[in-house]
Amino acid sequence: MTPKNLLSHTYALPIAAIAARHRATALLGAFLLSACSSTPLPPWPAQSSPPAPTGPQTSRAVPPPLGTVQRGEVVPSPVTVTPVAPATEPASTALPYSAAVAARFPAPSVRYETPGLAEGRQAFTTNAELTQWLRNLATAQRGTTRVQMLDLGVSQRGTPLHGLVLTRAAGTNVAALDASRRPTVLLLGQQHGDEPAGSEALLVLARELAQGLLEPMLERINVIVVPRANPDGAEAGTRATSNGIDMNRDHLLLQTPEAQALAKLVRNYRPIAIFDAHEYTVTGRFLEKFHAIQRYDVLLQHATTANLPEFMTKAALEWFHHPMIRALEAEGLSQEWYYTTSTRAEDLRLSMGGTQTDTGRNVNGLKNAVSMLVETRGVGIGRTHIQRRVHSQVTALTSALRSTVDRAADLEQVRSYEARDIASQACRGEIVVEATQTPGQRDLVMLDPQTGADRTLRVDWNSSLQLKPVKKRHRPCGYWLASGATDAVERLKLLGIQVMHVAEAGSVLADIYEETSRESSEREDVRGAIPGARPIIRATVTPMRSAIDVPGGSYYVSLNQPLANLAVAALEPDTQNSYFANHVIGQLGDVARVMAPPSLVFEEMD
Repeated sequence: MTPKNLLSHTYALPIAAIAARHRATALLGAFLLSACSSTPLPPWPAQSSPPAPTGPQTSRAVPPPLGTVQRGEVVPSPVTVTPVAPATEPASTALPYSAAVAARFPAPSVRYETPGLAEGRQAFTTNAELTQWLRNLATAQRGTTRVQMLDLGVSQRGTPLHGLVLTRAAGTNVAALDASRRPTVLLLGQQHGDEPAGSEALLVLARELAQGLLEPMLERINVIVVPRANPDGAEAGTRATSNGIDMNRDHLLLQTPEAQALAKLVRNYRPIAIFDAHEYTVTGRFLEKFHAIQRYDVLLQHATTANLPEFMTKAALEWFHHPMIRALEAEGLSQEWYYTTSTRAEDLRLSMGGTQTDTGRNVNGLKNAVSMLVETRGVGIGRTHIQRRVHSQVTALTSALRSTVDRAADLEQVRSYEARDIASQACRGEIVVEATQTPGQRDLVMLDPQTGADRTLRVDWNSSLQLKPVKKRHRPCGYWLASGATDAVERLKLLGIQVMHVAEAGSVLADIYEETSRESSEREDVRGAIPGARPIIRATVTPMRSAIDVPGGSYYVSLNQPLANLAVAALEPDTQNSYFANHVIGQLGDVARVMAPPSLVFEEMD
């Protein structure tokens, strides 16, 4: 069932029964019944219930996402939020558009404070200030809440990559969080250096979780906050990392140390929900193409790629997306599905976030997590409306945390089921190798650049809610990799995919790839060519069944594992994000589809 169908379909039966109905085949029946009996799934309500209170009521004045604002009250430390009247832009600030447009986005009734949001400040929070902020939270004295600063690695220019673990488990390491039996949430910001509001909002949320009104949530969940994934880009004010690679197109290939650091973090801590804070272009090519300015405060989208786990996708929609919309609307903030447009002036199509397995949104979805993009209007407008932009992020992400609290037990049951279900499909059925968006039309509201009035536009729209399979193949039992494919093996392991080392020579029944044509081209996303990406090999291949000799020292990637569908994305060679297309695997003969359970001797790998 596609995500689009899930929006309108009413589920009155338990999930296990629905899963059986949609996957009822003779081959899978016995295994799925076994999986469901050992991992019972929660009933799925037809409508999401309102979030339950997550902590005691308090009279402190805090941002509306965290409590109820009482105008005129002063917020005591540690939550530094000052009630203010709706603000206008200072006279010294050059607006990126007309005053009539600016008037559509009044400041919120509270003011957030971080180093980068200080009154009169021109620069956002620096890397050094961010590090000190996290360090202060980690070293402050407190009761049962544990806060630990994480050293995730360094950027290409040597800047430390930091995160913060917040928990009431017995410790802050992976084992302690696992033993707590609480789901872990990852909040991620500023993968793109020119999108600062997410980073500033995550500093606010980190403080609230450590010593504010969100702290009681830690009785039910663990939280990891990475406010700034791309410190080099933040320092330079650029989208990409310092070598020109867009790290949010690098989560499968793992070419940058920044993407590698996030992959290790997700592999080790296994968050059940990941929320990625971004900002989107407000004027620029939208003004050029449509003679209008972007209106929506927030654009949202969950993972939308081929072979996603069905019920985690449903959870993203019903348990997270829908409550997030309600939370935003309660604050007077507008929202829509995420969309963008290409850099080609003649192309008037708008496209949702893409279907490629390269973004954090889609790669983390294939890691069986709820994975969502939260984009506020910010790119190209400097500090304009920064309090409203931060408020939008805080509102959306606080809703995400509350949804995780409300559904903590259900989420663990669903993920356990999905892991068993995906692993059980090895050697049977089909996989979608490549899928595309579905074209259509949609009404969107933008703003008149002079008057600021709403302008409804009927636009050509590429939807990612219902995918069109372009290429399917029989699902193999696994993939064989040659002994020289060590680079691919290391990247698969970083992603959390199990790889086995062949200890003794043997033979397997396999599909080898016969190449019929190839060309060199650019990697592309819905915006156009991906900056910083080297040319890829676009090969046309035909799988040919054959018995092949497997030497000792080579590798085997079984699809009888929870991350099987992520392995498919990396190893089927004829897609633009595959390891072969991107020169991680040197030649087609170094990979083969194993089509029957192999009788091989394996040894453990480090």
